[in-house]
Amino acid sequence: MTTDTSVPPPHDAGITGTAGRISLVGIGPGHTDHMTARARAAIAEADVVVGYVTYIKLVADLLEGKEVVRKGMTEELDRAVHALEAARAGKKVALISSGDAGVYGMAGPTYEVLFQAGWTPEDDVAVEIVPGASAINACAALVGAPLTHDFCSISLSDLLTPWPVIARRLDAAAAADFVVALYNPKSGRRTRQIVEAQRLFLRHRRADTPVAIVKSAYRRRQHIVHTTLDQMAEQEIGMLSTVLIGNSSTFLREGLMVTPRGYANKYDVDQGFETREGEKAGRSLSSGLLGWIEGLRAEQAAGAGLAELASRHRLPADYIAQVLAAPDEHAPAEAGTEETEA
Repeated sequence: MTTDTSVPPPHDAGITGTAGRISLVGIGPGHTDHMTARARAAIAEADVVVGYVTYIKLVADLLEGKEVVRKGMTEELDRAVHALEAARAGKKVALISSGDAGVYGMAGPTYEVLFQAGWTPEDDVAVEIVPGASAINACAALVGAPLTHDFCSISLSDLLTPWPVIARRLDAAAAADFVVALYNPKSGRRTRQIVEAQRLFLRHRRADTPVAIVKSAYRRRQHIVHTTLDQMAEQEIGMLSTVLIGNSSTFLREGLMVTPRGYANKYDVDQGFETREGEKAGRSLSSGLLGWIEGLRAEQAAGAGLAELASRHRLPADYIAQVLAAPDEHAPAEAGTEETEA
């Protein structure tokens, strides 16, 4: 089912009645310099501010004259329940998360509580999500440009997620050559998870793969360590750390961790960025989807079987079979039309 939904202006998002409002506010790394104007405004408008004690401290200078509700680390559902009760009473509530409320933050638990209570978007209690810079963005900005190509984030916390699920995600991401950000990598009680993550990544990545460990990005006790995959687990890592693991192309130079976008595949960087033979500026690579399918058909015509093709391209045999069986109905773009990419 596809639903088209018009998006109201942020200040009025979801407001349909006269009861209170819950603003799920992402405060970014924590310093007001890195908060959005809307995040600061949502806190300023709030009658009640609810949050984990550490996050409350980060915005203490914005809380004068407000009712402040401090909750502990494992009391996420309690925070959401308190926010809903206050909003039902007609109050404006800022429920704060570090980073972005929708990335390992309070947005998910709050919607779970809301739906359990029978809330709908037409309810008198309005709900607004105020986005903020996640830890993955803040940490990446401090160490260079590690996220320029495809990346993903994986939490190592097994408080709510079974370890086999986490391990499968780690193994798949490592095999697929993603740059990976590890959230919640280690705590006083959870010390082995980072070791197991390292073990899984070393199955697919070089031992000297660059790794950056950033603690408390843009906060008072900020600390950055550059290391390698084989030495990663030996470093000082805690709950306030985010671990960035590079892909097969990531390099460290002059103290900066950089993941190339892939321009060298199309342009010769040693020849003034001239387009390589067989490539066209503004068009997909010759090894892009259409070029790859053409080559795949040629390999099949030359006698390669499905098992051999699957092994050669490191893709499932049933997927290769589906690609080869599909009609060749995607013609190249007309001359003069070009794709534009940032």
